[in-house]
Amino acid sequence: MIPARLLAGLPSLLVVLALSGRSALWSCTDTTAERGEAGVRVRVENTSGQSLGVTAEVVDWRLETHPQVPSEGNKLHFHYRFDGVEGTFGPAVDACAVDRERVALGCATVYSSQARPAPDGSFTGDDWFTLEHPERVAEVLLIPNDQSYDRRTCEQDVKDGGGTHPPDTPRPGEPL
Repeated sequence: MIPARLLAGLPSLLVVLALSGRSALWSCTDTTAERGEAGVRVRVENTSGQSLGVTAEVVDWRLETHPQVPSEGNKLHFHYRFDGVEGTFGPAVDACAVDRERVALGCATVYSSQARPAPDGSFTGDDWFTLEHPERVAEVLLIPNDQSYDRRTCEQDVKDGGGTHPPDTPRPGEPL
């Protein structure tokens, strides 16, 4: 039997816990998935590391002048392809221009939903990188982690946020 004195203070304790965000019902934790191995062709994976049944591939790349801003000089123009995407909403992966040591020179997220459907069922697209040193590009790599799901963080929403998030997009200078 719980003493009446303890029962009388219980509602106040629950209110304090709820307001402080420390309630057991509202416990919130953020974790970041481990970054997968970058490659020219990758199997896209969710935050648990499981394959989504989709592959992403860098089809080709070259340095050239962007037709809309020729005064800016050479930029990196690359083409990519997603295979196994079902419907119009699919995964996204980070694409990174790297040097010979696989150090990121610049990265951006490419979305299968922004690519165009091809007759063979794949989705193809292209993008441009403005890089400080485009002449140092040795290849363009994709990181297999799906970036399409933007889950709210605990900081944004302590009640509904949290969980495992995709790894951050690499910054210039990070080795892949």
